[in-house]
Amino acid sequence: MRETQRYTGRCKLKEDVKQALRKVDRSSFVPHSYKSMAWQNHPLSIGCEQTISQPFIVALMTDLLDVKTGQRVLEIGTGSGYQTAILAQLAGQVYTVERIATLAQRAKDVLTGLSLSNIQFKVADGYDGWSEYAPFDAIVVTAAPDDVPQSLVDQLIDGGRIVMPVGSLLGGQSLIRGVKEKGELIVKDVLPVSFVPMVGGVECF
Repeated sequence: MRETQRYTGRCKLKEDVKQALRKVDRSSFVPHSYKSMAWQNHPLSIGCEQTISQPFIVALMTDLLDVKTGQRVLEIGTGSGYQTAILAQLAGQVYTVERIATLAQRAKDVLTGLSLSNIQFKVADGYDGWSEYAPFDAIVVTAAPDDVPQSLVDQLIDGGRIVMPVGSLLGGQSLIRGVKEKGELIVKDVLPVSFVPMVGGVECF
């Protein structure tokens, strides 16, 4: 089931999300040449044809995920590690999957340096999720497939939330929020977005 509930107006964040955002310095997750632009509200390249999302989108996706203390969160697309760090402030445990080994290691190095001990890392195909640790209370995906992968829905608890972009660059993408109810994902469109496409497989460079 899917319906449209477009986001309008300013992002009114939950207080715990605001606090998490204040604790994480975005400049720690961008290349040195972009440090001066770290808090500008637009995506920045992190290499490997990937980007760190703009602060507004990270904040909105985190808020929509509605993570509670002690919950288990799966992140598909570690990327720079910025979203991972914010989730680690809110969740009991974060399981993050990245298909590009270079980015995964770089993010792990930064996050380890920040003494965040509730994160587990994996280099793997994000379409597969991380079944070993399923089910999850919430799943966030930071790249856009054509539709929500059923494998990820299967790894959500009943009542669990998933937030992710869906669609293509040519056909248009929408940020969606889904809630699993009695095995079915109830999906709402939030707002139009532009993310890198979600790609399967693993890149070891």
